[in-house]
Amino acid sequence: MKALLQPVYFRGANDRENAERREQLAVLEKTYGGEAEFLPEREMGEFFPEEADALLFPQLLGEIFSRTAELERVRLPVVVLTSSFGTVEMWDWEIVSYLRLRMGLTVFSPYNTGLAKTILRSIAARKTMKSGVNFLMFQDDPGEGMQANIFKRFYWWEKECTKTIEAAFGINIVYRSWKELNERAQRFPDDRAMALWKERAVPGEGLSQEHITRAVKLYMAVKEVMEETGSVYGVGANCLNESFHSDTTPCLAWNWIFEHDHVIWACEGDTVTLISKFILYSGLRRPMMMTNIYPFLAGMAALKHEKIDAFPDIDDPDNHALGVHCGYFGFAPQSFCTSWTMRPKALAIVNDSAVVIDCRMKKGPVTMAKLQSDMKGLIVIEAEIEDYVQYPGSDCRNGALIRYKNGSGHSVMEELSSHHAIIIEGNIAHELVQLARVYGFSVRVI
Repeated sequence: MKALLQPVYFRGANDRENAERREQLAVLEKTYGGEAEFLPEREMGEFFPEEADALLFPQLLGEIFSRTAELERVRLPVVVLTSSFGTVEMWDWEIVSYLRLRMGLTVFSPYNTGLAKTILRSIAARKTMKSGVNFLMFQDDPGEGMQANIFKRFYWWEKECTKTIEAAFGINIVYRSWKELNERAQRFPDDRAMALWKERAVPGEGLSQEHITRAVKLYMAVKEVMEETGSVYGVGANCLNESFHSDTTPCLAWNWIFEHDHVIWACEGDTVTLISKFILYSGLRRPMMMTNIYPFLAGMAALKHEKIDAFPDIDDPDNHALGVHCGYFGFAPQSFCTSWTMRPKALAIVNDSAVVIDCRMKKGPVTMAKLQSDMKGLIVIEAEIEDYVQYPGSDCRNGALIRYKNGSGHSVMEELSSHHAIIIEGNIAHELVQLARVYGFSVRVI
């Protein structure tokens, strides 16, 4: 879906102002046609159709200060795009401030086109989720399996969490059996799997034909269940905790599901990560991934799990963390990465025929962001991928060395809501603040 915008004009405009407004509206339709649809113009004070997602002001005039009675009836958010460059005109900041402070309206006044597109895509995504969207999650008895002492602690498997997500966003989380999915996968013939592999082969090292066929057949099974379910916008599986149900891992499946089927994924059955990632990617359209975050401040409590003796010897360790998941940086689709290779498994808790992805995202500024457990707040952490570090033979064979911005290590320790962190390419905290406003989230930038 696209955001449906209702352009608004003022009756008191003169001929010149009317011509300028129509010209501006043409500019906006050309600039944002990929993100929005534009309804026919309506005069300020007219009835606005219920299907509109936001009011659009392509032009603002001083007359608006005398239209408080009409403004008090506005229940939609307002988007102000008044410059010929498709952004807010600086002369309109006073009116924007008036609409926010005096009229209590939610007003978006983007100062660059990228920010405007994030806002419009977020408005569309929020509407999309209320139209019968399904998130598909494969699991059977989560928490009771491998490493139960760890996995039984996670909120995302609680019925309360599922109900909170569904109520907050209007989506449906559909649960299907991970065991039955893998039994379905085994029924596909090897030659059919290898034919698909030849069409879509990805970089790999150390892989046998058995590694490949099992990974491909799991994708084929996931895709079949997605088609049976319909309207699937996100998918995941309890792949580690219930690894005894599977002879592989879904890493290749998640790559192909994103690259070929354009569906968002999440690891380990984490529905909080899945909804967070859907919301963030829908608005930002930037490379992102989920990994485990191991702050240096956590000391041996973090190191023991990764089977390493010490963090890298660096200056300012309190403001650093390792990003590691499943033995490497974590899973991300090929198109998000500077390097990407499928390898045999690293973790002891998965089948010997399982695969894992060894990938790297671009070094430089990143932003970590994730919804809090009440689905009402967004935590944003500014950071940087400084380098990648290797510990051969450990569960951190190629992890990311992450530095928090502004010496915020201790604040991060207080604010983190999960060991699963979503890392987004770029310094984009300002975009996340606007995205949060679309959904009515509180936002904390660290």
